[in-house]
Amino acid sequence: MEENQEKKAQEEQVQDPELNVEEQENTDNLSEKEENTDKGKKNIFSRKRDKEKAKVQELEAELEKLKAEKAELNDRFLRLFSEFDNYKKRVSKEKLDLIATASEKVIVNLLPVIDDFERAIAANEKADNIDSIKEGFNLIYNKLLQMMKRFDVEEIQAKGEEFNTDFHEAVTHFPAQKEEDKGKVIDVTEKGYKLKDKVIRYAKVVVGQ
Repeated sequence: MEENQEKKAQEEQVQDPELNVEEQENTDNLSEKEENTDKGKKNIFSRKRDKEKAKVQELEAELEKLKAEKAELNDRFLRLFSEFDNYKKRVSKEKLDLIATASEKVIVNLLPVIDDFERAIAANEKADNIDSIKEGFNLIYNKLLQMMKRFDVEEIQAKGEEFNTDFHEAVTHFPAQKEEDKGKVIDVTEKGYKLKDKVIRYAKVVVGQ
């Protein structure tokens, strides 16, 4: 019985050779498709790896660029800091030199006034005329005022002016004899002075009330 079935199967294979060829072709096609699929997957993974590698390289390049920029900025900062520190030292020195020079100028201009006082004192020891003594003091005083003007020093106007705390310092208040004198300076106990627009000594005044 089994021998008959096997024989029948062999006969069928002999009778349908085209069927066997078709099955083989289908098998080959399936293997080829699987192989192509594997190649496609490999190509996809390969392209993905290439993209990732390119991205990493791009990020590394960007990182190196940022490091270079940071180093440049740090170098510029150190240079600017050094220049600013030198500038501060130079300005401080110039200020000290300016103060010393300004003091020197004032002293040099005061020396002739001192000379005049010394000559006046020596002359007054032998002088009998009081008018000549007064004239000598007035000349020295006016000379001193002229020197102060050269240094932009001027007297603060006070008497008869409205009391102004920007320029005046009230030492006392006194009843005003006239209504219009209320709130005004009616006397000056010590003159005030300005150096250009800066008050260097407030005028001490008596204010009417």
